[in-house]
Amino acid sequence: MDINYLLLVPVLFPAACAILLTVCPTLKNRGAMDFFVPVSLALELVFTVLCAALAKDGLKILSLTSSLSLTLRPDRFGVVISVLVAVMWLMSGIFSHEYMEDEEHLTRYYAFFLLTEGALMALSFAANYLTMYLSFELMTLLSVPLVLHNGTDKARAAALKYLYYSIFGACLGLLGFFFMGHFGVSTEFVPGGTLDPVKAAGHEGALIAVTFLAVLGFGAKAGMFPLQAWLPTAHPEAPAGASALLSGIITKAGVLAILRVIYFVVGPDLIRGTWAQYALLGLALTTILLGSVLAYKEKVLKRRLAYSTVSQVSYVLFGLFLLEPTALLGAMLHVVCHAVIKNDLFLSAGAIIHKTGKTDVRELRGIGKSMPWVMWSFTIASLGLVGIPPLGGFVSKWYLSQGSLMSGIPVISWLGPAVLIVSALFTAGYLFSITIKGFFPGEDFDYGSLDSREPTWYMRAPLVILAALTVIIGIYPTPVIEFIGPAVSALF
Repeated sequence: MDINYLLLVPVLFPAACAILLTVCPTLKNRGAMDFFVPVSLALELVFTVLCAALAKDGLKILSLTSSLSLTLRPDRFGVVISVLVAVMWLMSGIFSHEYMEDEEHLTRYYAFFLLTEGALMALSFAANYLTMYLSFELMTLLSVPLVLHNGTDKARAAALKYLYYSIFGACLGLLGFFFMGHFGVSTEFVPGGTLDPVKAAGHEGALIAVTFLAVLGFGAKAGMFPLQAWLPTAHPEAPAGASALLSGIITKAGVLAILRVIYFVVGPDLIRGTWAQYALLGLALTTILLGSVLAYKEKVLKRRLAYSTVSQVSYVLFGLFLLEPTALLGAMLHVVCHAVIKNDLFLSAGAIIHKTGKTDVRELRGIGKSMPWVMWSFTIASLGLVGIPPLGGFVSKWYLSQGSLMSGIPVISWLGPAVLIVSALFTAGYLFSITIKGFFPGEDFDYGSLDSREPTWYMRAPLVILAALTVIIGIYPTPVIEFIGPAVSALF
């Protein structure tokens, strides 16, 4: 048997589990479901790691035409995303055991939860534009019910907004597919791009414009201005486990699609030094500042974290748009760090809301006294997101700043690090204020009113694991750097 058939396992196994969960009466029992889902997610992580380690070549699933096919192929960028998906889905699944205990329609929720993971695996291993685009659209459609789960008017409005923004963005991505398919040698992902110099000659202006629009479209999923408005609307309405994944992982689907378009389809040389590069850099820096300021002003906890995601994911996009190897390495490091940190923050917020019912940051005075495990995890993640050494966020922002300075782009080369520092100050303001008031509520606080609200270890364990990963990645980022470094070097 061809070892590359392993690539189908991480894609199809979650779908098979979702179908089994839906049709098997035994699994509709709450106890059976609480066992089946985490075990399935743990097996998915094992299958993903085995696939990344053993499958080396591509697997053509279906040929539509002589030039269009559905093909999977692992590379180091896709492997990073796939492992992040598997780990964070497992953490969210364990957390949801307690968080979802009083929720209805659990079978539906977990079915779409698993199906979305499978679609993201297909996106991670996509070997060409067609496979990526179809996986991207499938992921969007399957994740909408996660936002819609509560069934309230706000949830329905948020789900529709998420869907409309995603479809509009995907249409721009489809425009890129048509143009790049016509002017390319193929639609396969090849380092440096696949545009045909003969066909593209004389059409560079149109290709640059279409590339800009395609990146802008996929940027909607990554929360890039001006298509970022769905994030602060959708994230607060979804259950905490889904919110964490929307913020920490699904936004990275947009990042991966942009990476593929720029570095594997059109090639970075097409837009280097053009208006498109400067416009994209400007949009990324605008989003970083905009998200930070809005997060600082926001009083609803989950909306504050959603605005934070708007800002932080654009750190990654800024690194991609610099078209410089050190910056790209920093961007991929920040993909890892932000996924770990933001999942920890959202799950911590979910634990607070679940145990106290408090959603406003002004209501969280003294919360560190009644929920110390949760708030210490939140604090460590906050330190990492700000970029305090030696935590994970520091090393990624260091590479991004160095890459910006090394790029030599007029104004942007020094403006980029300045914006990152200003954003870090805002990040400290909107996160540390929660921690400080949580642990040091002041002399006028009624300590006698405190009682323990600490969740069980089903909630605490994922928070502690993610907090530990934040520390480990910061102290010892070498494995990630050494794994992704060769793939980055191959693009320049």
